[in-house]
Amino acid sequence: MEKSIFNTSFYDFENNALSVFKYQYETINIYQQFVDLLKIKTEEINQIDKIPFLPISFFKTHQVTDSVDKYETLFESSGTTGFNTSRHFVTDLALYEQSFLKAFDVFYGDPGNYCILGLLPSYLERNTSSLVYMVAELIRKSKNLNSGFYLDEKEKLFQTIVHNELTRQPTFLIGVTYALLDFAERYPMQLKFTTIMETGGMKGRREEMTRNEIHTYLKQKLGVTSIHSEYGMTELLSQAYSSGNGLFNCPPWMKVLIRENDDPLAVLHHADSSPLSGLINIIDLANLHSCCFIATDDVGKLHRNGQFEIMGRRDNSDIRGCSLLSL
Repeated sequence: MEKSIFNTSFYDFENNALSVFKYQYETINIYQQFVDLLKIKTEEINQIDKIPFLPISFFKTHQVTDSVDKYETLFESSGTTGFNTSRHFVTDLALYEQSFLKAFDVFYGDPGNYCILGLLPSYLERNTSSLVYMVAELIRKSKNLNSGFYLDEKEKLFQTIVHNELTRQPTFLIGVTYALLDFAERYPMQLKFTTIMETGGMKGRREEMTRNEIHTYLKQKLGVTSIHSEYGMTELLSQAYSSGNGLFNCPPWMKVLIRENDDPLAVLHHADSSPLSGLINIIDLANLHSCCFIATDDVGKLHRNGQFEIMGRRDNSDIRGCSLLSL
C-alpha cells in the first residue's frame, strides 16, 4: 500500500483512498469508534465523498494512530495560550520525508538546485514542529553552504540573499509571515533569483492584515512578481503550494473536498464552473498510519480544476497558533 501512495493518477487515488479507509477503520480505534457512532456501514463506502472525515479536533484529545504504543516522533501544533495543542504521533518518518520531498520536486524540482533559507523564529523555539523538520531536511538536501536557518540574524540573511542575487543562485526564502514582513521592512530590495514563500502566522506580533495586503506589501518591498505560500498543518503529512494569488495546488496523493457548513457529512459537488464554498475536508494518503480523512475548521473555495483557496476559519473553532492570519 505504501508503495502506491506517491504514484497515483486520479483513478488510482480513489481506489487507494477506499483501500486506506478500510485499513484505517480496522486499525485506528478512535476512527472506528467515530464511524460506528455515525452508524455508517463500511461496506457501503464506495466513493471518496462517502468516507467519514474525522474532525481535526480529535488530534487534541486522542492519539490518532494505528500503533498507540510505538511511534518515531511527535509533532505538535504551535498552539496559543489557553488552548490545547494538536498532537500527531508519527510512526513512520520516512513517509513524511517522502511526502514533502516528492511534493517539493513536483512543484519546484530538486532542492539540490536551490539555496534554501529558513526564517521561522517562532517555530525554531520548539522541537516538535513538523514545519521545522521539513525545512531542515530541505536545507540538508540543498547541499548549498549558505543554506540554513536564520533566527535573529537578519543582517546575515540580507548579505546571503545579496550574494545569491549577484551570483544568480536560485534561492528559496521560507518564512513565517510576521518575520518576512519585518525583514522586508528593514531590507527592501529588488529580487530576481529568489522565491519568497510565506507559511502563515502573525501570532499577534503585528497588526492583522489580509493575505492580499501582506502579499502586496512583500512584492513591493522585495521586488518580486508573486509570493508563494505553503498550506500544511501538524495533523497532515503533506502540503499544498501556491505560486501566487492564494491559489493552492495539491500533490497527487492529497485532495481537498468541500463540505456544507451546517452538515458535516454532506460533501458538495460542482454543478457548474463556479467554485464551491464551505468547510474544507482533506484526504492525505501520506497519513497512512494516522488518519487520512480530516475535516478541518478552515473555510475555503474549491475550483473545478482542483485548485483551492483558504478564506479563514470557522467562527466557533479554536484559533490555531499558525493561523492567526486574517485572510
